[in-house]
Amino acid sequence: MRPTILAGALFAIGSLSAAFAQSSGPIKLADVAELSGGGATVGTNWKNGIDLAVEEINAKGGILGRKIEVTHADSQSNPGVARAQVQKALDDEPYVLLGPGYSGSVKVTAPLAADAGITQIMGGEAAELTQMGDKFLFRTSFGQQSSMPKVAKYINDELKARSVAVVWVNNDFGRGGRDVIVKEFGRLGITVVADQSTEAGQSDFAADVSKIKAASPDAVFIYLNEEESARILKEIKRQGVTAPLIGETTLVGQKVIELAGGAANGARGHVGLTTDAPVDLIKQFRDKFVKKYNYVPDHNGIKGYLAVYMVKATTDKMGKVDPKAFADTLHGLTIKATEEPGMLMDVTFDEHGDIDRQGFLVEVVDGKQVVTQVLPKLH
Repeated sequence: MRPTILAGALFAIGSLSAAFAQSSGPIKLADVAELSGGGATVGTNWKNGIDLAVEEINAKGGILGRKIEVTHADSQSNPGVARAQVQKALDDEPYVLLGPGYSGSVKVTAPLAADAGITQIMGGEAAELTQMGDKFLFRTSFGQQSSMPKVAKYINDELKARSVAVVWVNNDFGRGGRDVIVKEFGRLGITVVADQSTEAGQSDFAADVSKIKAASPDAVFIYLNEEESARILKEIKRQGVTAPLIGETTLVGQKVIELAGGAANGARGHVGLTTDAPVDLIKQFRDKFVKKYNYVPDHNGIKGYLAVYMVKATTDKMGKVDPKAFADTLHGLTIKATEEPGMLMDVTFDEHGDIDRQGFLVEVVDGKQVVTQVLPKLH
């Protein structure tokens, strides 16, 4: 009997130890991001923002007295790889899943997180992502259904454009943005005189720009990934297209400005996040990021930073580390920057996981983003 009793006692002690570790050990976050491939700029900024936030929070005692432990995995900018990496990450039962940044990768990984009952805080902006009925999926930035109407309104009201050329990247991100804004142009009576599809990673835009130039639009709407945005801006300058160039965050982001050089000057766009925003907490974030990494982050760096502070603010609200209650708590939650400065601005999350906060209209002037207008929260 003694060996049996001893084995039972050891099992009980082991179970208690495991339970104690789960309730008092580090809070485990898993990040899957585009650390190589075409989205390396996106994923590296995202990862660095996450690490900065983790470092800050841990230095102040962690979340509810527990330190954060984060692991990073590379999706290689490939949805199939992203899915495999997310499944591997979920096998370790993280508290929250962070990433990916590409909408196509989010689309194939979200069902895995939902099946596991784990909240996923991601960087994808395709409109459809939060319209799939997934209660575990949350954004760190505006979805296309929020941002595109603002861009179309600007083109209509401020530029008085009656015709536009639309250039978009043929992936989930690009198709989603194209569909929403073309619908808005139709509602406003703006004619799409060129509807140009391009490929992710495309290097030569000479033919695309020639078609745009031949269409003679009043404005050009550009919706590509960062590297391709820089390349098309250079080609547009080379071919002498003079129509106003309008886009979203991926047209006027810091990395695009660095890659395109002078060709980025004059580009305008709506951005949900920019380190050039006239917001004191964002300026402080930028200074801390530059001090740590020696470069100015783009919006993806801010999004990664915010993702971790979303975890902290939601957990503080619950008063406990509870992965099953996390999503329910975050839905409908308003987080004020005065209460959690790491959120940088007041923000509200709706029942779909979409985000509402201030936005900005910017123009690239002399190689820098200049905020021309601050847009208030929608609600």
